[in-house]
Amino acid sequence: MRTFYIICAIAVFIIVIFQSYTVMSANKTEEQKYNVILKDKEFEIRFYPSAMIATIHSGAKTYKELSGPGFRKLAGYIFGGNETGASISMTAPVHMDINDSVSSMSFVMPSSYNEKNLPKPNDPNVLIRKTTDEYVAVVQFGGFASDKDLAFYSKKLHDILEKNGITSYGHARFLGYNPPFQLFNRRNEVIVSVNWKTE
Repeated sequence: MRTFYIICAIAVFIIVIFQSYTVMSANKTEEQKYNVILKDKEFEIRFYPSAMIATIHSGAKTYKELSGPGFRKLAGYIFGGNETGASISMTAPVHMDINDSVSSMSFVMPSSYNEKNLPKPNDPNVLIRKTTDEYVAVVQFGGFASDKDLAFYSKKLHDILEKNGITSYGHARFLGYNPPFQLFNRRNEVIVSVNWKTE
């Protein structure tokens, strides 16, 4: 019995050390830049300047269907699957637009890249483009995201915007900030584009 407790204690210690390292590594990951325009206890309005992104499109209708295959394709591109064999640093967050027509997943490219120095993907399904400036409304939640969470927080965000007289357009999108093996301090967001300039 004593041996069992010792083994359990060692296992817990290893998990704690690994998770601490994971959180520290995530804190060093470059995040997509934005400016907070309005901060409320329930939501934020942010301005996102244009950025370079790599995107795949999919017929997936759920988070589970899109997340695994989409991540593997995009990871293949940044981990050397491009014309120069370059390794491109992972950034946060991962963008996901899950809907009933064409869903998508996108990686934001590090800010050091632009249209001229970003290598072309070997996989023709990975598309490179520059986003346009946009204002978005955001709600945040923790834990491991699920389709139920995305539906709940999408509705919550639209209800908040309606209550505050802010008009939105397009699909609600999901932003994920953490690797799947990070168990604690997880950050998830649901965002939607808003007509902030004309409010």
